[in-house]
Amino acid sequence: MEIMKKYPQNLHTHGTFCDGKDDYESTVKRALELGFTSIGFSGHSYMSYSPAYSMSMEGTEEYKKVVRALAKKYEGKIDVLCGIEFDMYSEDPLIGYDYIIGSVHYLKLDGKYVGFDRSADEVESVINEYFGGDGLKFAKKFYETVCELPKYVKCDIVGHFDQITKNIEKRNLFDTSSKEYRSYALEALHTVAESCNVFEINTGAISRGYRTTPYLEPFLLREIKEIGGGIVISSDCHDNRYLDIHFDESLELARSCGFTEVLTLEKNGFVPHKI
Repeated sequence: MEIMKKYPQNLHTHGTFCDGKDDYESTVKRALELGFTSIGFSGHSYMSYSPAYSMSMEGTEEYKKVVRALAKKYEGKIDVLCGIEFDMYSEDPLIGYDYIIGSVHYLKLDGKYVGFDRSADEVESVINEYFGGDGLKFAKKFYETVCELPKYVKCDIVGHFDQITKNIEKRNLFDTSSKEYRSYALEALHTVAESCNVFEINTGAISRGYRTTPYLEPFLLREIKEIGGGIVISSDCHDNRYLDIHFDESLELARSCGFTEVLTLEKNGFVPHKI
């Protein structure tokens, strides 16, 4: 098996039907420029509680048609896959997709859907309002919610598993090195991995200026390796200028955490590549 020098795919890609900046064909062309063998789109599934960020029900059907048309148009040049990023409380019926990314963007608190994929100030306000200012209680609630993900969706990839660390480099909201935090995260990791054992190294927060390193943290990647899980690399792309941002560094991160292979998704399933 040839050793992979450059990761050739992005499966976590957003466009104008949800909160992405670019139309879908321009992103296909960008993927071709980068030498990708395939590009997968993953629009945000319809969320009645978050219409500004998600695709509408009508838009979802149009999204599928657009992506399928591009797959036909570019056949033989690049594989174009139609996926979905399914939020845990979403109402999408999950029909007609090549793959599903399962994600948690909201917590149910006091009967409300409360988003935490926000600025540090907004997240700190959530911690103060609902958790008495205790960031570790917030982290515990997040990972307890993540444990429920398999009850809502049978996904192919677990998206940005530790997304609550989005602001951690800029604001000490909780201690990710603490025994308590790591126990919450590892328990959730083991629970989710029983249903889906493919996780993403996600560089999206880097392109948007929140982090300098990808999700997942190394201790989680080492645990995924230990339990026999697999990884894909994604940019969680909302702007195709950054379609492959920090992919080289992500390969190095994978190696440093003990991985000798990474996965890409092909027509017949996930394929391992030596790194």
